[in-house]
Amino acid sequence: MLSGWREATARRPWRMSAKLLIITSVVTVIGFSAICVNVMLDMRRGEEALARQTLENLATSIDADISRNIDIYDLSLKAVVNNMLLPEIATVSKPIRQLILFDHATTARHFGAIQVFDADGRLSIDASTLDPQPENRADEEYFRVHRDNPDVGLFISRPMLFRSAFSIVLSRRISDSDGGFMGVVAGSIRYTYFHELFERLSLATEDTITVLKRDRTIMMRRPFDLDIVGKNLGTQQDWKPENLKAGGSYAGKGPVDVTPRLYVRSSGAGPLFVVAGKPLSAVFALWQREALRIGAVVLVLSLFVLGSAIVLAREIGRRADAESKLEEMATTDALTGLRNRRKFDQVIDMEWRRAMRQKTQVALLMIDADHFKAYNDTFGHQAGDQVLVGIAICISDSVRRASDCAARYGGEEFAVLLPNTSAADAFKIAETIRAKVLGWSDGGAGSTVSCGVASLAPTAGMDWAVLVAAADKALYAAKAGGRNQSVVASLPQLSLVA
Repeated sequence: MLSGWREATARRPWRMSAKLLIITSVVTVIGFSAICVNVMLDMRRGEEALARQTLENLATSIDADISRNIDIYDLSLKAVVNNMLLPEIATVSKPIRQLILFDHATTARHFGAIQVFDADGRLSIDASTLDPQPENRADEEYFRVHRDNPDVGLFISRPMLFRSAFSIVLSRRISDSDGGFMGVVAGSIRYTYFHELFERLSLATEDTITVLKRDRTIMMRRPFDLDIVGKNLGTQQDWKPENLKAGGSYAGKGPVDVTPRLYVRSSGAGPLFVVAGKPLSAVFALWQREALRIGAVVLVLSLFVLGSAIVLAREIGRRADAESKLEEMATTDALTGLRNRRKFDQVIDMEWRRAMRQKTQVALLMIDADHFKAYNDTFGHQAGDQVLVGIAICISDSVRRASDCAARYGGEEFAVLLPNTSAADAFKIAETIRAKVLGWSDGGAGSTVSCGVASLAPTAGMDWAVLVAAADKALYAAKAGGRNQSVVASLPQLSLVA
C-alpha cells in the first residue's frame, strides 16, 4: 500500500539519524579506545625500556667490578709465571724467592694465596708460607686443562672448595722456553667477594643477578643456591644461547626457574659475564595500575557515551513516530482510512513528474457512490458513513501495489492513482472494485459505484489536471449511462468509450 510506503519514507530520515548517532558514538568510542590502547602500549614499552636500561646499567657495573678484580688477580698470576722462569729462582733462599715471586701479588681479603704446582701436580711454593704442607692437585680440572692445552691462558674453574673456602680458582700454565709443561700457578677468589658485592646493591626480593662463564656455567647467582651454582646451561635443550646474546635482552621464562623475567646480559668481553633479571610483574606493576585506572575511566566514559546515544536515539525514534503519526493524521481521511485530497494532490504531482521523466503511463480511477445523497437522506448520516467505509475497504482490497494511491477525493467520491498502468489494466481494476462493492451491496448495504478510467503518458508542458478532467468526464459518462459501470476516457481527444 502506498500509505505504508509513504509512512516508512516519512520516518526514514529520523531513523537514519538515530542509526547515524549510534554508529557515530560507537566509532567515537572505538577511536578513543584505540588511542588509549596505543597510549597504554607506549607506556608499557616505555616501562620495559626503562627497566631494560636499569638492568643493563646494573649488569654492566657488576661485570666491570668482577672483570677488574679478575684482571688484577691475573696480573699477579702472570708475574709469578714470569718470575718462575728466572734462572736464579732455584738458587735463592726461600724468603728471597717469596719476595721475587709474590712481591706484586694482590693481597685483598677475598683473594686466596697464590700457589705453584710442579709438573706432577705437587705443591712446591705457597705465598702464605715458606714451608707448605704436601699437596697434589694433579687430578684437579684446572691442572689437567693446563697440562693438556698449552694455549689456554687464564683458566677459571667451576665453583669448588679450595683451601677450605668456597671459591673459584684462577690459574695459568708455566711453560719453559721450549713450551714444555713446568707446572701451574693457581689462586682463588672466595665467594665472600660476590656476596658482599651483591649485598651492596639495592635489589628487590625477586630480582636476580647471575654470573656465568663463557661456556654458560653458572658461577654465582643471587639469590644464592648451591643447587644452581655450578650448573651448566648448555645441557638444557629448552634454552639456547640465541635467546640472550651479549648486550641483548630477553623477556619470558628463564633457564633456572619458571618466573617470567626481563633478562639483560652485559656486553663485556671478559672471561665471565653477568645477566641481571627482574620479574615482568614488577617491571609492569606501575603500568598495570595506570592501565587499570585509565581503562576504568575509558570504560565509564564509553558506557556513558553509548548510553547517552541510545537514550537520544530512542528520543529521536519517538519524535519520528510522533511526526509520522502527525503526518498520517494530516494526510489520512479520518472516516475511511484512505489518503485525503491534500495527500492525493501531492502524490499525483510527484507521480506525474516521474512518468514524464520515464515516459510511462499514469492511470486514474474516479469512483463515485451511486444515489448516495438519497441513501444518506433516507437512512441517516451514520448509515451513509458506513457505506463510505465499505466502499473504501473494497477499494483498498483491490489496490495492492506500494506505488498505488487510493484517496477520498471528496464527499462520496474516491480517486485511485495507478502509476505505470495502461487503460486496459486500469479498467480491470475499476471493474474489480465495482464488483466487490456490488457484492457487498447485495449483502444489505444497498449501494453501487460508478467508475471513470483515464490513462496517458504525460509529455512536456502537460499538466496532471488533464488526467483528472478526463477521468472525471468518464465518471460522469458512467453515471449518465445508468450507473454501476466503468467507462474509459479516450485520450487526447477525450472521447468516451463504454
